[in-house]
Amino acid sequence: MKVCSSKEGVIKLVDGAILKLRIAVVHAREAGFSPFAGVNIDVKAIGGVATLGVPEELKEKVKDKPLMPPSPGLPKDGWEIVDIKEQEPAMEEVIIDTSKGKFLVRVVAEATMVARNLDYKSTLGEPIYWVSWVWKISWKPIQGVKHDGEY
Repeated sequence: MKVCSSKEGVIKLVDGAILKLRIAVVHAREAGFSPFAGVNIDVKAIGGVATLGVPEELKEKVKDKPLMPPSPGLPKDGWEIVDIKEQEPAMEEVIIDTSKGKFLVRVVAEATMVARNLDYKSTLGEPIYWVSWVWKISWKPIQGVKHDGEY
């Protein structure tokens, strides 16, 4: 498997915060037949979220709040839904070898919901944000097409 393209996602919220969504394909391999070019591909992907920017007035609201408690589990109090104003989905593409030749596997992650907690703060002194996202996975055969590497 070879990573040939990757793009961080950006999530802009109505409260002025800007979040980053980053994904990675951990592994992708052939897993039997499918009607999609004759190959089924099992894809394992992971993702994570970080703040890129939070308005000062929100930092001020949490400055005297306790740090979010460590795992296990999230605090059950203080959560409120924050609408997504706009976003650019995160994406990663990899090339894999299969019994039917080389395939381009594309994984896209798009945020669907965001919640914010102003009862706790992060180690950076920011509100806590929690993001739910969906995976969009697709693949297609490639024949001699060059992207960023050799195939």
